Amino acid sequence: DLIILLFDAHKLDISDELKATIDVLKGHEDKIRCILNKADQINRQQLMRVYGALLWSLGKTINSPEVLRVYVGSFWQEPLKTLDNAELFEQEESDLMRDLAILPRQSAVRKINELVKRIRKVKTLAYIIGHLKSQMPTVMGKEKKQQKLINDMPNVFRTIMKKHNLAPGDFPEINTFSAKLKETKFSEFHSLKMDQVQLLEDCLSSHLPRLMEELPSERDTPETLRAKLGEAPSSVVPVPTRMAKFGKSENANASNPFGAAEDADEYWALEESADRLKDSFEALGPVGGFLSPQTAKEVLLKTGLQKEQLRQIWSLSDIDRDGYFDHHEYVVAMFLCDAVIQKGRPIPAELPMSVIPPGKRAIVKERTGGGF
Repeated sequence: DLIILLFDAHKLDISDELKATIDVLKGHEDKIRCILNKADQINRQQLMRVYGALLWSLGKTINSPEVLRVYVGSFWQEPLKTLDNAELFEQEESDLMRDLAILPRQSAVRKINELVKRIRKVKTLAYIIGHLKSQMPTVMGKEKKQQKLINDMPNVFRTIMKKHNLAPGDFPEINTFSAKLKETKFSEFHSLKMDQVQLLEDCLSSHLPRLMEELPSERDTPETLRAKLGEAPSSVVPVPTRMAKFGKSENANASNPFGAAEDADEYWALEESADRLKDSFEALGPVGGFLSPQTAKEVLLKTGLQKEQLRQIWSLSDIDRDGYFDHHEYVVAMFLCDAVIQKGRPIPAELPMSVIPPGKRAIVKERTGGGF
């Protein structure tokens, strides 16, 4: 579904072995992506020259009407050696991760496109066969008429194309098709059945568009995406989150290994618990970063708490009220369960601000009318 060619910024030559490998990929040029790696080891001016040289080399090697997509950067977890192009590298890495994330959709769309091509060709072939059958005499002169139709195949194609409003690209190659027709008898062809052609039309105009709507899209909201994916396991795409690689941090307190101050807006009392519970959360198999209601329910039931207590804990932990637990909501739920079981504390009527994940405090403030 995706073919990646990796080049180092200081070694762009395409060897005979690599060229032979690229030649094998003929016909799959739309799947090829290139990565110009270790680009942080050269300065901006050198990068411009190297990038141009790579495109020139690829243009001679790969026969494609479009310029290949080249991602530029340093594709590993270590910090950049030079920060001259840090912003560019960050955007390029983000684009690559996004392309990997939508790869399942691209693969499905490619298969649907191939199916559409086949249906259009089958429909066109049905019209051709039906037309040839209708032109044959009933009793005498069948062989003579067949030979005449074969010799006049360009006009036959032109007539069918205009009559049924078909695309020229859906017709078979005329010389090969004519040669194969000589081995058949037109009088033995079946007559065209319009009800079967209509089934193909319905597939193109109705069924396949509905199928496309069911595919995950970048326009989907989290709710519609979860509805499309159901509970099926999905592969995790390692989207980069360590901004320090590009010489910056996500917030003012991120560089402090001891976290934010207790009076800071980004302070979260459960930060250490979140780090500790990260592995156990991932072991539960979250889909798209969320635990399903059934999975989260089973985790809470294992605590042995009473149903009413679990109901209160769920209400407090499911902060955005979507019925799913993300990592932070899972941490809050485990914190409340531990407070009841280990420390004997009552379940609070509402969560203290320090316990609410910073990213969800706006939701709580909006729900409570800014009461915090």
